[in-house]
Amino acid sequence: MSDPGVPAAGDKAPRLQDRILTGVRWGRLLEPLGFIKVLEWLFAIFAFGACGSFSGETGATVRCDGDTKEMSVISVQFGYPFRLYQIPFEMPDCEGEGGTRTLHLVGDFSAPAEFFVTLGVFSFLYAMAALVLYLRFHSLYGENKKLPTADFCVTVCFAFLWLVAAAAWGKGLSDVKAATRPGSLTAAMAVCQGEDVVCSAGSTPAMGLANISVLFGFLNFVLWAGNCWFVLRETPWRAPAAPRDAAAEQGAIDKQ
Repeated sequence: MSDPGVPAAGDKAPRLQDRILTGVRWGRLLEPLGFIKVLEWLFAIFAFGACGSFSGETGATVRCDGDTKEMSVISVQFGYPFRLYQIPFEMPDCEGEGGTRTLHLVGDFSAPAEFFVTLGVFSFLYAMAALVLYLRFHSLYGENKKLPTADFCVTVCFAFLWLVAAAAWGKGLSDVKAATRPGSLTAAMAVCQGEDVVCSAGSTPAMGLANISVLFGFLNFVLWAGNCWFVLRETPWRAPAAPRDAAAEQGAIDKQ
């Protein structure tokens, strides 16, 4: 029989988990600093997730002879990282024997898109690490004044980078919309300049998810910029003034 005072082997894992979770102060999530870090963590996921998972489709129809019912349907799919010049599509050759020619979309908008997604991933990782530090090791966060100072500097940098990334990706998305319009597709096809050729634009690509990513980009800027104030309050620059010496106060009273 095992000694009742000795814990069983199966109790080690639960007790280890209890030791880890016991030090977590969940009530700090209700404080501004903890609550905003949770929002930063979530909004970063929404931002890079909406941009990185976007895919759209544009297209057009071509009739080599307007009097015939034969119609060629062109469908082009595009998405992140928006290197449109690498996306091919087949254009019918109305002057030949019914063959096709390979063309590509125009434009490369990968730089702002990849910068936006990369910033979102790093923001997600930093917000998660800062949240764990704030909830589990808050005493270390309060005693070591270098940590709040470093947190403030990083928060300011992320706020500035989110403003730059959201503005750049918003401009890049506008260019993507212009390059993938069905009208731009038909204008780039030489076959549509023929006299008997009838080209019709297809449906406009649905860009709702990409628009949401830009919105979350600016929301992340607002969050990180607003969090600068709450992090600044934890730094020595905004530390409360030291109390006056009680003996000095008593001496001033005695002189009166």
